Amino acid sequence: MRIGRVLTPVLLAALLALSACSTGSAGDGTGEGTELGDLTSANTETPGCPFTAKQVSEIIGQPMTDQGSCSFGDGKGVAGLTVTTASELAGGMTFDYQRDQAGKTYAKVVDLDHGDRGYLAVKDIQAEAVVVSSKGSYTLIMSSFSFDEAKYDSVLRKLLGVVFG
Repeated sequence: MRIGRVLTPVLLAALLALSACSTGSAGDGTGEGTELGDLTSANTETPGCPFTAKQVSEIIGQPMTDQGSCSFGDGKGVAGLTVTTASELAGGMTFDYQRDQAGKTYAKVVDLDHGDRGYLAVKDIQAEAVVVSSKGSYTLIMSSFSFDEAKYDSVLRKLLGVVFG
């Protein structure tokens, strides 16, 4: 499941790049979305992981271990936080698709004030936050911590506060 979560945005970015060449925009072919000119000036550097296991443990309120590649687990194989970083360019190209999919998957999706574009999506056992900014793009996914949507919302906002101050 994690491999698909990582590969889907990469493959989508490649497809959108190809379609942008023929439609003049990186959107759904309707002319909406990120303009090709905007993409050419977008940051292409991928930021590193913005967290340590200690920071994540303090914010979440339970011990978390570093599992590598900006992935943190509870040590029991149940709860986890995965942070995927990408360049502003890659995030900008996949944002609309991710937002659309979140609307189909999560009970609640709200816009965020961080970065240029962002959303927070929550359902009973999982939450996702995606932010595209000039610093890079960040996708945070929390799963199996609780059934409390308010806790997911609060924790993801605190984590994003670390990234975007």
